[in-house]
Amino acid sequence: MENIQHLLESVKEKSFALQILSNEKKQAILKDLSKIILENKALILSENKKDLDKMEDSNPKKDRLLLTDERIDDLASSLLDVAKLEDPTNKILSEKKLENGLSVKKIAVPIGVVGIIYESRPNVTLDVAALCIRSGNAVVLRGGSDAFHSNTVLVKLIHQAMEAHNLPTEAVLLLPTDRKFVPEMLNATKFVDIIIPRGSQQLIEFVRKNASVPTIETGAGVCHTYVESSADLDKAAAIVVNAKVSRPSVCNSLDTILIDNNIASEFIPKILEGMKAHDVEIFADEVTHNIISQHKYPHLQKAKTADFGREFLSYKCSIKSLNGLDEAIAHIRKHSSRHSEAIISTNEQLCNRFLQEIDAAAVFTNASTRFTDGGQFGLGAEIGISTQKLHARGPFALEKLTTEKWIVQGDGQIRN
Repeated sequence: MENIQHLLESVKEKSFALQILSNEKKQAILKDLSKIILENKALILSENKKDLDKMEDSNPKKDRLLLTDERIDDLASSLLDVAKLEDPTNKILSEKKLENGLSVKKIAVPIGVVGIIYESRPNVTLDVAALCIRSGNAVVLRGGSDAFHSNTVLVKLIHQAMEAHNLPTEAVLLLPTDRKFVPEMLNATKFVDIIIPRGSQQLIEFVRKNASVPTIETGAGVCHTYVESSADLDKAAAIVVNAKVSRPSVCNSLDTILIDNNIASEFIPKILEGMKAHDVEIFADEVTHNIISQHKYPHLQKAKTADFGREFLSYKCSIKSLNGLDEAIAHIRKHSSRHSEAIISTNEQLCNRFLQEIDAAAVFTNASTRFTDGGQFGLGAEIGISTQKLHARGPFALEKLTTEKWIVQGDGQIRN
């Protein structure tokens, strides 16, 4: 195959079949797809194993690649959640009658063709396809070679659900994994309306620099949790450990723990058992290194400058002590990727300052950053977490897969 233009042309042509679907039809497709996923669980797991067998156990991407019975059940359930959401299209956003008699209204319509480039995350295949079908959009999926077998079987099952409803399967396209086709996709302005990269910072930067198609950045997560001196230390320890170890390979996992100097010696021992249970490697500044050393923690390193502002995506984190909220805010402003940031504190005034002064897509008080997620926020699913400010910020979900159209109805009016 020399190029993919014919594939992209076909997606664009078939996208109009999705744009005119009724709300009930879109719901029915997703409900049927949920059943098909559950009925083919063994096949999905078998194909996923082919991908897993090619990846080293030490690779932090392996957890993102892994599908299990429980994860497939969750994916099938999320399809039903998306089906239950209100149809974001054909809503009247504004309506008025002009003095000259023209009726002018603004409505929400599908974007058209959504392109997504992602890495070892087969769940993204289903999430994105579901959100695009529900919002009446066609989709071009470019997954990584690591998940080739997983993505291929999932798209076949999506096509099965579409065929059952007499929809053109070309409207959900899985591109070849050959990297030579990526630049063509990024510059297919006639056929693709928006590109969304989901993956490493390197992938996001590559897309941003090389795409002429408009791009939404679902940015890397460099997430901080600041434990303020008034914090309930037991609650704080549970939050910090959860944010780090519950699923370290995802973008909302904790990267840097910031601790007020006044409580560092009391708080740090409370997290070491939970961290040790997962062999978390800790990169500590001088003050916290001295404290952790006293407790014979086996996975301790002295932090370097580069360990702050670093997205680890594994069982690793950095830790730093500082003096008060002002220093915490300054550190976060310097190192944050503006994804998810948290403060643990019982001081309402300081919590409110943190919420107001931290610039991030999601800001938490007394909760784990792991909650930054479309499903957790009641959005059904997400394409990614946007860290930019135009069009969408935070979980990029169903309601953001629309644009606007002006409808003007007249009766012979002409402009003077």
